[in-house]
Order: sequence, then C-alpha cells, then structure tokens
Amino acid sequence: MNYFIIGDEDAVLGFELAGVSGVAVESADEADAAFNTALEDKNNGIIIITETAADFIREKVDKYLFTAAFPLIVEIPGSGGRSERKDLRALVNEAIGIKL
Repeated sequence: MNYFIIGDEDAVLGFELAGVSGVAVESADEADAAFNTALEDKNNGIIIITETAADFIREKVDKYLFTAAFPLIVEIPGSGGRSERKDLRALVNEAIGIKL
C-alpha cells in the first residue's frame, strides 16, 4: 500500500523527503488530473491532499471522503497553515444527517 500526496509545492516536497510520491498542483485542472491519476493506481491506499488542492475539486473529494471505502482520503492543512475548517464531529453530523 502506497501513500500519494496532492498539494502545493512545499507540501509535496516535504512528503517526498519522507518517501511519499506526489504531484504539486496550482489549479483545478491540475488537481483533478492528479486526483484521477492517484485513484487509477490501485497501489495507492491513502491519498493525502491539502485543503487548498481539495477545495479546487471539493465535490469529487467529498464523494470519496463520505462514500468510497478505498482509498482513504486524508485532507491536511497546506503550507500556509490551518484554516477555519469544520471539526470532525461537524463533518460526521453533516455526512450522516444526525447530530452527535
């Protein structure tokens, strides 16, 4: 099982130093192409994507976050730091429609 990173140049470089392959993206088209490439490789068990890159293709990322079992999609802050994202409980509540 491999990891794959999609994000800004700094994030991708950092993960590549740890042996994780990936693609740096700067646009929605690049993010979509990188995400499709990552999904096509069945050896990729975990796809790591920065918030900025995920926002380019939010609908597709959310589809895999909430409906697909494999690969696991992990969204992380980019090199710019943490944004004002919903916490895990809020995301689960939104996904299943039940307040926990």
